[in-house]
Order: sequence, then structure tokens, then C-alpha cells
Amino acid sequence: MYTTLENAPQGSAAWHAARAQHFCASEAAAAMGLSKYTSRDQLLRQKATGLTEEVNPAKQRLFDAGHEAEALARPIAEGIAGTEFYPVVATREVDGLPLLASFDGIDLMDEVIWENKLLNQKLVQQVQAGDLDPHYYLQLEHQLLVSGAARALFTTSDGTPEGTHSLWYESKPERRAQLIAGWKQFQQDLAAYQAPAPKAAAVVADAMESLPAVSLRLDGKLAVISNLPDFTTALRAFIKRIPAKPETDQDFANAESACKALKRTEDALTAGEDAALGEMVDFEAMRRQVRDLKDLARTTRLATEKLVAARKEQIRGEIVASGVARYQAHIESLNASLGRNYMPRLPVDFGGAVKGKRTVESLRGAVNDELARAKIAAGEVAQNIQTNLNLLREKAGAHAFLFADTATIVLKQPDDLSMLVKARIAEHDAAEVKRLEAEREKIREEEQAKAQREAEAKEAQRKKDEEYLAGAEQREQARQAEIAWAVLATRSARDEIPTTPEGLRGGYQRLWVAPEAGVQGVVSAHKCDGNHGGPMCADHECWNGGEPQDTGERVNLTAINERFAPIQLTSVGLAQLGFEPVATVKASKLYRACDLSAMAAALISHLHALEAVPA
Repeated sequence: MYTTLENAPQGSAAWHAARAQHFCASEAAAAMGLSKYTSRDQLLRQKATGLTEEVNPAKQRLFDAGHEAEALARPIAEGIAGTEFYPVVATREVDGLPLLASFDGIDLMDEVIWENKLLNQKLVQQVQAGDLDPHYYLQLEHQLLVSGAARALFTTSDGTPEGTHSLWYESKPERRAQLIAGWKQFQQDLAAYQAPAPKAAAVVADAMESLPAVSLRLDGKLAVISNLPDFTTALRAFIKRIPAKPETDQDFANAESACKALKRTEDALTAGEDAALGEMVDFEAMRRQVRDLKDLARTTRLATEKLVAARKEQIRGEIVASGVARYQAHIESLNASLGRNYMPRLPVDFGGAVKGKRTVESLRGAVNDELARAKIAAGEVAQNIQTNLNLLREKAGAHAFLFADTATIVLKQPDDLSMLVKARIAEHDAAEVKRLEAEREKIREEEQAKAQREAEAKEAQRKKDEEYLAGAEQREQARQAEIAWAVLATRSARDEIPTTPEGLRGGYQRLWVAPEAGVQGVVSAHKCDGNHGGPMCADHECWNGGEPQDTGERVNLTAINERFAPIQLTSVGLAQLGFEPVATVKASKLYRACDLSAMAAALISHLHALEAVPA
């Protein structure tokens, strides 16, 4: 809420004192270099020093006419707005800015303000077009900001109904942001202000010592009588006084004045020469000297004119380059405050600003105004970027990795960026849900495939076990047969049953084992009569012709030793037992698999024979 400035009507000493301590609505355009009447440099100087330009009688008459038109237009404006207006001087602090506004009128509810300007045809055209130049709308934005009112009635009037033209104005967010940024930049520049040298008076060329008049005449003897020697000395001294490298407006004025004097000298020498020629005497020496002096004056003049033009252009370039450097330094300081080079390339036209400017002071003023405008624009962009960076830190959180293009998206408007952040996070979360679902589905499929493989493996093992169990009886009978051979060999050693393979095959060709009765005492020998009619022949194959049937299966020493472990046999040992290899593959000797039982019996018989040998 604003604070009313009591006992300080417009124009009073208290009012002027308050204005010196505040940023005023009527100064808003000047603070941004957009005023029609006051430059930004002038306003800085006024605020820093407290010195203001004195109001001359002509300007005072203009002020008086404006106050008179305002008083006459007040009831007209109240009729347009449908409310009563009261003049108020108010102050308000906004973002650390001490603001002041002098209202031509404000209603009791602080909802509508009124600003009037003396009738002006160009201003009438703006009102009819529906918008105002920055010189005017910045003042209205300032007043609306201080008052908090919703809208402003703007009129240009001469105090008569037919001479009153009105326009309703409402604050625009981008213009208000421009106003605040402009005042902040002005506040910074004011704090760093250094008073320049006092403004010089209008530049006038210094009074230069005049060259002597050219005197050329002929005496009665046709001799040339002149002051050319003295004139030559004076001309050379004059040329030495011309500034060799102009720096200031005063230097340029002196150089230009000297060029004009040299041009007059050229003309005077030509006229003197022509006058002397009229007397038709011997004048060759005079002509040579006059020609030399004319050349000296002309070449010096032309060189000085070129120097002046070149130096002016050089100074113009230096002033523009200074503006560019200061602007770049400002951008670097903004990037430093943002923590990274986020600032974009913003348009700044120092070259266009100095077009049409002739004096050094006007060049510097134009560059300073453009620099202030560019700084204000850059400050608005930097504030927008900082707002967006804060928004990203607040809303992105753990999703910061989604915003690798931060340097680009922070240039958006905050509302647009907020929508972008929400959209990206939502899209990522949806994609993450899909990814997790896909992973879970993949895990389910892998588990299902694993379960299926395990089931198939179990089924295969079950079948294998069934096959194994199905052949268990045959395997057990074969095992018992081997045991029987071993037992038989043992008994043969005691009961004188043939123990050699030949004897076993010839005398007892078949063994039968009753597994259900165990091993001891259940082995019986059965001599096959060839008809296979014995009790065992019904269930088992007999040896054909007294020899075990060779199925073609072969075993090597490794397989034999695995069978008889821990006893280890060699090919020599087997040969001593009566078994020879039937084949050799590389270094491996192969034996008949059907002889394994006979090998066991022969080995056991051999071991029993060793028992009878004394230790």
C-alpha cells in the first residue's frame, strides 16, 4: 500500500525535496533513455548532485498552461470515469526501489487514477490509435504500480469538452517488468556515478591571430614591392598553431576555423597576384613566391580537413567500442551471478544510436542511453533466467537428469517452463513404469522358461530312472554272476574244480545265482549237455560251444582297472592270467568285455594260490 505525502503539494519545497530522494513517475522514461525532454545522463547527474536545470520563463509559461488545462479538464475527466478525482502525492517501496508518484487524480477506492497532458496533436493521434509512446505509458505504469489501481484514465486536453481526448490504460506485465528492471539498473548506475567534468559552454573557435593583408604592387621601375617575406613567416606560424590531433569539441572547432582562414588566404593571394599582374611588370619572382604560398595554404587546409574528418570518425569508433565493452562486462557480471553462461545474445545497436550525432558529448550521450536500454533488457532476461533456475531446482528434484538442455529452456517464460517440466517428468515416469513392467514381464518369462526346463529335466530324469530301474534286474543278475564266478573260483581252489578259463569253460559252462538267498552256499555248477534243458537254461543264455558270446564290445586297461579298483592290472599281468588284447588303437590295448568275469575269477584264483606260498 502506498503512503500519502502530507503537506507537500505539487510545486512546494517539500515536494521538490521528496522528489530528490525518490524515483518519480515523470522520470521513468528518462531513467530508461526514452524521454523526449531529458536524457538518462542528465537524470543521473540530477539525482547524484541534486542540481536541476532552472526553469526559464518560456518553460514556466508552458507549465502554467498545463496546470490551467488540468484544472478545467478535471470535471470532464470525472464525467468520463464516473467518479471523483483527488490530487495526491504518494510514495511506495517496491523491490528496494523508493518510488514516488504525483497523481493529477485518484478516486477514493484507489481503483482508478487520472493523468492529464496539455493538448498536443501528436498525442491526440496516439490516443486515437489506442496506445501511447513509452514516454507516456512508462509514467502510467509507474503510477499504477505505486497506487495499486486497476486502470488509468489518460487525457490530453485544452480544458474544453471538444478539446479533450481520452484513453483507458491498464498495466501490461511486460511493461511493468520493464519499468522495475529499468529503475533497478538506474539505481545501480546511480550508486556507481562519478561526476564528469562540468559541461562546457557552446564550442566556439579560439580567436586566432589574423594573417597580415597581402600587399603586392609595382613601383615606377617595374619592381615588385610586397610584404611576402613577412607574410610567409606569419603563415607558417599560423599553420603550427593548428591542432595536429583534435581530441575535444574545442579542438575540432579550432581546426575547422583554421581551414576557413587558410581558404581566405588562398583567395587573398590569388587576388593580390591578379592585381600585381595588372601593372604588367617583371613579376616572375613574385609569381613563384605567391604560388608557393598558395600551395602551402591549400595543402595544409586539405590535410587539416581530412584530419578533422578522420579524427571525428576515430572518436566515434572509440565511443562506440567503449559502449560495447561496458555492455559485455555487464553481461559477464550477470552470467557470474547466474552461476553459468546462460545469457543469450541480445540485440544492441550502438552504431544506430550515434547516427546523426555530431559532437563528442552527443555521441557519448547516445551510447550511454543505448547502453542503459540494453542493460535493462538484459536485466529482465537475467531475472527471468534466475526465476526459471529456481523453478527447475524446486520441481525437477531427482529428475534433474532430464534437463540437460537447461541453458536453452531457461530462456522460456516461467509458465511455459513449468508446463515443460511437468510434461517431461510425467513422460519419464510413464516410460519408467513401462520399462519396469517390461522387466517384470521378462523376469516372469525367464522364470516360466526356467520352470519349464526344470520340469522337462525332471521328466527326462524320471524316464531315465524308469529305464534304469527297468534294467536293474538284468544288471543285478550280471553282478551276481560276476560274484558267482569269484565264489566258484574260490571253491575250485578248495574243491579241485577247474580254475583255468579253459577248465571253467569246458567243465562248468554256466552258473546260476539265486539273489534272494544271498551269496554264501547258493552257487551251483551246471554242466550244460548242449540241449539247454537244465533248470537254468530256461532263463539264461548258455555259452555257445563252451565259450562266452563275444558281442564286439571292447574295454581298455583304464576301464578294467576302474572295474577292479583298488587293484591295478597291466597288460603283462593280464597276459600272465591268460588274457591277451584283441586289438590295439594307437597305444591303447583293447580286451573283450565278455572276459571281465573270467578275469575276476582268474585274479581271485591267483590270489588264493599265493596264500599257499610261505612268507
